[in-house]
Amino acid sequence: MNKPAATLSPVPFWIGGRKVASQSARNGEVTNPATGEVIRRVSFADTADIDAAVAAARHAFSAWGETPPLRRARIMMRYLQLLERNREQLARLASEEHGKTLPDAAGSVQRGIEVVEFSCGIPHLLKGEHAENVGTGVDCYSIRQPLGICAGITPFNFPVMVPLWMFPVAIACGNAFILKPSEKVPSASLFLAELFKDAGLPDGVFNVVHGDKAAVDAILQHSEIKAVSFVGSTPVAKYIYENCAKNGKRVQALGGAKNHAVVLPDADLEFTAEALIGAAYGSAGERCMAISAVVAVGEMADPLVARLRDKAAKLKVGAGDIQGVDMGPLVTRAHRDRVKNYIDLGEREGAKLVLDGRGIKVQGYENGFYVGPTLFDQVTPPMTIYRDEIFGPVLIVLRARDYDEAIQLVNRNPHANGTAVFTGSGALARRFQHEIEVGMVGINVPIPVPMAFFSFGGWKNSLFGDLHVHGTEGIQFYTRTKVITGRWPERPEKAKLHMPTHS
Repeated sequence: MNKPAATLSPVPFWIGGRKVASQSARNGEVTNPATGEVIRRVSFADTADIDAAVAAARHAFSAWGETPPLRRARIMMRYLQLLERNREQLARLASEEHGKTLPDAAGSVQRGIEVVEFSCGIPHLLKGEHAENVGTGVDCYSIRQPLGICAGITPFNFPVMVPLWMFPVAIACGNAFILKPSEKVPSASLFLAELFKDAGLPDGVFNVVHGDKAAVDAILQHSEIKAVSFVGSTPVAKYIYENCAKNGKRVQALGGAKNHAVVLPDADLEFTAEALIGAAYGSAGERCMAISAVVAVGEMADPLVARLRDKAAKLKVGAGDIQGVDMGPLVTRAHRDRVKNYIDLGEREGAKLVLDGRGIKVQGYENGFYVGPTLFDQVTPPMTIYRDEIFGPVLIVLRARDYDEAIQLVNRNPHANGTAVFTGSGALARRFQHEIEVGMVGINVPIPVPMAFFSFGGWKNSLFGDLHVHGTEGIQFYTRTKVITGRWPERPEKAKLHMPTHS
């Protein structure tokens, strides 16, 4: 028998190497999206809780920042082993609280683990530059040093992967870190913290607090937090960026997306349609790199829409932990209703509804937050379903006469996170990668998420800040460079030691 929601113990914080109860009486509900059931409560931090996390981080940083990078790397290596050993449990936590299928969750866990692998190379990644004799007897060289206390604010859609984009790099660089994950998916972050302690990380170097806007504002305003990393919607990313700048913090704020796939007439129809189905409907479309808009060029449009409709209609929708399910529920009831409202709006604005996911029923899970695969054709740029990030299983198709018109359409969009082109022409693909004004580009690859040794991030309204996450830009973000110019003049008494002697 399920416990009443009011009797569930809140998910605690992780501060100073142990679980800690909130000093605030506020908390929220965590639901299983597949069933609609409240499965946990989560504590919401107030200013006093953030102060406690900062105090723990401050105490830990003094020694951790002086720890040789090679010793830090050894702890990262042990952490890597523990993450690999516990990847299934991490995937289950992500699936349970977010709703994504277990294979999808497992894939995202793997991509997060790869950032830890990258961070194990920190002794090499922190090496500076050196130039001898920049002037007579003068050498110049640079070193990288940690910032101090850093913070991360992460979204609900990747409870494991996105936090792992941030804190392993920051901590490997010698910083202490405070993570504020989405209050909708709190459990995975707590488990990540426990595993890090088991790997030998000193207490206080990594801390986890939960909460809503009050916790976010306390992080943004705290004078001892030197840098903030964020992934979420564009309006919140802009808010984070502006407030960090006002408070003198370094910031990387990754915002929303409207990722386009341009399909040229010479593309392989079956290959392209299959790729787009996974890119549009995987994780129920709740991915910042999901393809949500297809630009079908010329004669490709009609056959592509027909193939997408047929494939999307065959997707099996259900609870994420059931074998054979292709697409799970949306994260909350409110978000499900928001996505349905966008489908209503698309119809009213005149788009052609090819496949409607609003009426889907999942037997045995009638209270879950489901929307089936939805497909619109004949969408135009003024329509709301094109302009807004829906963040659900809704794929829209726009039509372009030729390559040039397609490029202009994509480049006019204010979001520029990711894009893809499907073509058999190397010459057109090369033109596309040069002319497109988007941060991450796929050529016959629908979701061009870079590997961990490159950096992730978009352009325009998809990024507020100068540096992307993980990879070499992540190292730059979490360190500051110091340049030393030195001369060692020879002292007269020492010079005598080198004078030639005569017998």
